[in-house]
Amino acid sequence: MPDSIPPRSCTSHTMITRTRHFFHYYANPGRFYHISTRIQPYVTYSALFFTFIGLGWGLFFSPPDWQQGDTVRIMYIHVPTAILASAGYAALALCGLSTLVWQHPLANLAAMEIAPVGACATALCLITGSLRGKPMWGTYWVWDARLTSVLILFFLYLGHISLIRAFEDKQRGYQAAAILALAGVIDLPIIKFSVDWWNTLHQPDSITLTRAPTISRSMLWPLILSMLGFSLGFCALVFARLRAAILEVRIRALLFPSHRRSNIV
Repeated sequence: MPDSIPPRSCTSHTMITRTRHFFHYYANPGRFYHISTRIQPYVTYSALFFTFIGLGWGLFFSPPDWQQGDTVRIMYIHVPTAILASAGYAALALCGLSTLVWQHPLANLAAMEIAPVGACATALCLITGSLRGKPMWGTYWVWDARLTSVLILFFLYLGHISLIRAFEDKQRGYQAAAILALAGVIDLPIIKFSVDWWNTLHQPDSITLTRAPTISRSMLWPLILSMLGFSLGFCALVFARLRAAILEVRIRALLFPSHRRSNIV
């Protein structure tokens, strides 16, 4: 082998080292605070723009469904919140993994601030789903596989919020909540594939990565814009809460120097 070509093992080790350095660099709370301060206005205004366009288009200008009528318009809120409910918990689990493996202080703070936003998204998903279920199924609630699994997800969020604040020693609370977040990940594939595994009232997913969408373009585009707007809004809320949490930690470190942790700020 020519000397100019590095061994594959060395290349892999270099890639891992660079990835680890990148992760540690941006996981610093102070550095994250400065970066998020710069991008916060762009994320917030983009969220407002896409949400306004998507909901305005979907609620007032998209055509009614031939079966569901105007009730279908609830999906422009229901579908984005349903996606964010699962995506938010997946982010919570990643934060939990970072807490248990690398003890990153930013992961601890992120988990604390993601959970309330994810719980609100899950609650909004359940409420809009119930409002849509009444005219479609004749009832606000049934113990459907997907409804039940999403309700369990909501309780997992509430459990995480309570557990992370239940200990006097914050580090113990972070670790206990991280274990709960990782254990609850099993609920995510159940939510996703419940309509395939069981006979449920829910229809199969209209948008997937493996086949073309089953809804018309006149409904698809406002739904995509709503999903984009809600996703950016989720990020904007988490950024704002996380920046406030970092400032709170810094203020506590100034007020109580004996309790300061050098790796927090």
